[in-house]
Amino acid sequence: MNGNSIPFSALLEGLRTIGREELLPRFASGTRVDYKADGSVITPADHAADSAVRHLLRDCGIDEPVLSEEQDAPEQQRVLDEAPAFWLLDPLDGTSNFATGLPFFAISLARIEGQRVTHGATLDPVRGELFSVTEDGPLLLDGSEPDTAAASPRIHRCIALVDYKRVPRALGRALLDAAPFASQRNLGACALEWAWLAAGRADLYLHGGQALWDSTAGTLMLERAGGAMADLSGAPVFRRDLARRPAIAARTPQLQAVWHAWITEHLDPPGSGASA
Repeated sequence: MNGNSIPFSALLEGLRTIGREELLPRFASGTRVDYKADGSVITPADHAADSAVRHLLRDCGIDEPVLSEEQDAPEQQRVLDEAPAFWLLDPLDGTSNFATGLPFFAISLARIEGQRVTHGATLDPVRGELFSVTEDGPLLLDGSEPDTAAASPRIHRCIALVDYKRVPRALGRALLDAAPFASQRNLGACALEWAWLAAGRADLYLHGGQALWDSTAGTLMLERAGGAMADLSGAPVFRRDLARRPAIAARTPQLQAVWHAWITEHLDPPGSGASA
């Protein structure tokens, strides 16, 4: 299927329905919690949303394969190795929030073709907000461009979204002792944090190690909104593989340059292997 022939508007409306019918009722009534082999939380809502999105893609006439967080690793790798184009799905980003009643979670969906991200969507069902983007269009929030034109603050006035998981130890200590920004948040749903950054609701971002489904839709959103991002070495955040990698991002290239330089200054010495 050609990326230009994707019925993206129909997909977006279908995601709204899935959020409303599969996630919100389970969130309101509470849900059973299980644990994966890696210790992460999973609920019946994850499975229900995963199945519903797969049906939605088929109903929209899309026969490209799906790589979901809920597949096992060999199946994920098979899709990466064999599919020229596929849909990357996190059916419930922020499962721990969902399971404990914190109203910050999302469905995130992205299309990858070759080494490009062509489409991205992140639905916040609690607020009814749908962030979407294509590789040749602007970031949209509920179909309109959000106002992200406010002047970029100096870094000491910035709000940063920082998740300390897997952050190198020296950097974590520096952030605790002498952070360069004004205020920090950790909201617990990576895909939605990326969308909020792209929409101008935060200025800086740092995560010590994300999976492909955590960041892919959001990296395209931030790029199309005029932001900038890199891993700790300065390489792109998005790469077509299953490796977890750090993410450093900011809503403007100017802020990113200052933020990345500060982080680089405070990393552990080479070869220390220390992490928070």
